[in-house]
Amino acid sequence: MKELIKKADILLEALPYIREFAGRTIVIKYGGSAMVSESLRSNFARDIILLRYVGIKPVVVHGGGPQIGKTLERMGLETRFVHGHRFTDEETMDVVEMVLGGKVNKEIVALIQKHGGKAVGLTGKDGGLFFAEKLLIQEASQGDGPPEIIDPGKVGRITSVHPEIIHRLDEGNFIPVIAPVGVDADGNTYNINADSVAGAIATALKAKKLLLMTDVPGIADEKGELISSLDRKALDLMVASGVIHGGMIPKVEAALSSLEGGVSKVHIVDGRVNHAILLEIFTQTGVGTEIVP
Repeated sequence: MKELIKKADILLEALPYIREFAGRTIVIKYGGSAMVSESLRSNFARDIILLRYVGIKPVVVHGGGPQIGKTLERMGLETRFVHGHRFTDEETMDVVEMVLGGKVNKEIVALIQKHGGKAVGLTGKDGGLFFAEKLLIQEASQGDGPPEIIDPGKVGRITSVHPEIIHRLDEGNFIPVIAPVGVDADGNTYNINADSVAGAIATALKAKKLLLMTDVPGIADEKGELISSLDRKALDLMVASGVIHGGMIPKVEAALSSLEGGVSKVHIVDGRVNHAILLEIFTQTGVGTEIVP
């Protein structure tokens, strides 16, 4: 009986959050170990379905870097990175689109449907969901000359989002699952950072929350200890001082951009923790780092 009462208490703890977020959109960037471990994959799918059943509107944006890397290796193609971006020539872009928009995307859709949900896979090309332009990276010169322009190939950045197709899917209680592949006005295809895509879509949908799943507990301070909550000013200082660096930078940029665009809160959570999404949304303390305006 004590165990049953404990379960009831857990449900009651979630009640105010369910009430607050019902009818609101939460965008979730899905990636890292949560996409690789079979048990984490299944729990992720069930968590997403639970959100939908309690009246929350989840939108999933996924990555797939490791899967792309393995496919390129099997095909004998070189993988190299330019300032954190995978260098993407025409041949690599074909693989990226095949893996992200095909294999990975459809596996996630199938997994959600296996556990009782309804999902539809999309890329930026579907329904004109989002458009992109070529990304050029500026690197400061060592002397007094102009900055060096670095071309990472067919890597893009989002220029506009048109979420009508997501609204149509919501009317049918479908969960959108979005691959970060975009197109420009001339039909050129681009590989886009999934964190950036998630942030842009969260802004366009006026999402209540943006959750970015990663393979670390959250944002750590200079001593390596998890910070449970940050505001923009503190975050800017940590980036400027180098405490935040490497793969966390795109997540922070997506977080700041979406907060500026009207998203209420951004959460960086550890995808290696079972049910990390539910723990972050439906508990007082959460399990990652929340970023507030």
